[in-house]
Amino acid sequence: MKEKTDFYAGSGEAGEGTVYTSMGGDWAEIAKEQAASEDETLVINMGPQHPSTHGVLRLMVECDGETVTKIRPGIGFLHTGIEKNMEYRSWVQGTTFVTRMDYLTPLFNEVAYCLAVERLLGIEDQIPERANDIRILMMELNRISSHLVCIGTGGMEIGALTVMTIGFREREVILDLLEAITGLRMNHAYIRPGGVANDLPETGIAQLHDVISWLEKHLGEYADFCNENPIFKGRMCNVAYQDLSACFALGVTGPMLRATGYSWDLRKEMPYCGYENYDFDVITWDAPDAYGRFRVRLAEMTESVKILKQCADRLEASTGQPVMVDDPKIGWPAQLAVGPDGQGNSHEHIKAIMGESMEALIHHFKLVTEGFRVPAGQAYVPIESPKGEMACHVVSDGGTKPFRVHMRDPSFNHLQSVPIQCEGGMLADIVVAVGSIDPVMGGVDR
Repeated sequence: MKEKTDFYAGSGEAGEGTVYTSMGGDWAEIAKEQAASEDETLVINMGPQHPSTHGVLRLMVECDGETVTKIRPGIGFLHTGIEKNMEYRSWVQGTTFVTRMDYLTPLFNEVAYCLAVERLLGIEDQIPERANDIRILMMELNRISSHLVCIGTGGMEIGALTVMTIGFREREVILDLLEAITGLRMNHAYIRPGGVANDLPETGIAQLHDVISWLEKHLGEYADFCNENPIFKGRMCNVAYQDLSACFALGVTGPMLRATGYSWDLRKEMPYCGYENYDFDVITWDAPDAYGRFRVRLAEMTESVKILKQCADRLEASTGQPVMVDDPKIGWPAQLAVGPDGQGNSHEHIKAIMGESMEALIHHFKLVTEGFRVPAGQAYVPIESPKGEMACHVVSDGGTKPFRVHMRDPSFNHLQSVPIQCEGGMLADIVVAVGSIDPVMGGVDR
């Protein structure tokens, strides 16, 4: 019997029978095309295990010397099936899934999802004002931490190691505050349909003021290190150029779009969570290159600090007010408290759940285990994440679980810009272009 030596699947081979390991087909096609060409070009496989691709991103690059003639991004290496998994969980449990998509902006995933669910429930106008203020507080803290990662890792890739070290220093301060409020540094599942899981801790406002003071003191260092640094500017100016028309054609939003000079921010254009009550500016720049995007993100952090100061004032004034919608058919008890023995819930919290009847306990049990029903229909809600327009499209068939959930993640759209930014440029500028896009593969693949 002849031993089979070809273990790779062909384009038409599928179904029952032999199990094939399918890999490298796209690479083989590009290499074959290049080999048949008379041009003296070189095909390079960059990633998916590469420190400058911001996750498991694969870039297939064709070069003529040091000039990039063709580049194609390859995705799918971090596919998790989150959107499909959500169809088998309750509406509240969905927050624990969406927070793990773009893991650097988890709170934006949660807010987009919860706003879509609340629109289907018809309770958008019933969300407590304090809950909306807390949501804005959490999003703006998350916006700063996301921009710090983008600027820090982008600086490291071009040799500015100090930018990376101080960037993660500030991020640690923010993550400590997020941990104090939600219990976790990442993947918080803190935003819930109807409000938030818990109110701020007793020391929350004082900690917030400390973080604001720290950020006001240290954010200026990034401008000092980078804005007039000739090497930093030389690596970023006129690199990864993408003008306004190209942004429109590819659905580009966020700092990449605003770097073209086009003022578009959903917090201003289509306010949500009460952003219309806050004073801040939409940052734009006049150069649609990597440096322009850096300057937009740098200035946006200062605007976020301005919003945080307004949040602190509003939250101080609303101390003690509810943080969950006043509807026992939807809202979970939001004020969890640990018992005196340090284990389990306190007697006061259990009494608040049970009330004075067994029926109240039965209702709470069904609310937690089965979940509430959402009227049949669909809703699409966009918000402004640090990377661009993030949106959630939710479809309900009237049951206790989503029929379909789809997230519009900006990183997925923006990766389509890699060829237009890199082709014709230098090989060394690929990492600058990808860094200025700021993709997170957890949001791309889902």
